[in-house]
Amino acid sequence: MHKPFTLTARLHSFKYAITGIRILLFTQHNAWIHGLATVAVGLLGLYLDVTPSEWCWLVLAITLVWTAEGFNTALELLADASFPNHHPLVGQAKDVAAGAVLLAAIGAIVIGMIIILPYL
Repeated sequence: MHKPFTLTARLHSFKYAITGIRILLFTQHNAWIHGLATVAVGLLGLYLDVTPSEWCWLVLAITLVWTAEGFNTALELLADASFPNHHPLVGQAKDVAAGAVLLAAIGAIVIGMIIILPYL
């Protein structure tokens, strides 16, 4: 049964999402690295006065990495809650999720280099 749409419920959903972002930022060491990279790319982009279309690519790459890190963290939390003891398949799932974050980060670095290097 679906609950009716209410503005209060929608506002609560934003509260939960912000709580999730806070958990990501304050508990995940890799998120701190992503945060530093995000700030560095933002400042460099402002300094170099990259074009609006280049900003779109940079923002998309940054968002992809943050999204991957968020899904990775959610999967790890669920896996740890479901299987407190080591399970080989859970370990593989966590490795694949971490690999996805790495692939996203490598892609973001390549995009950043394509955009930033010509300015330098």
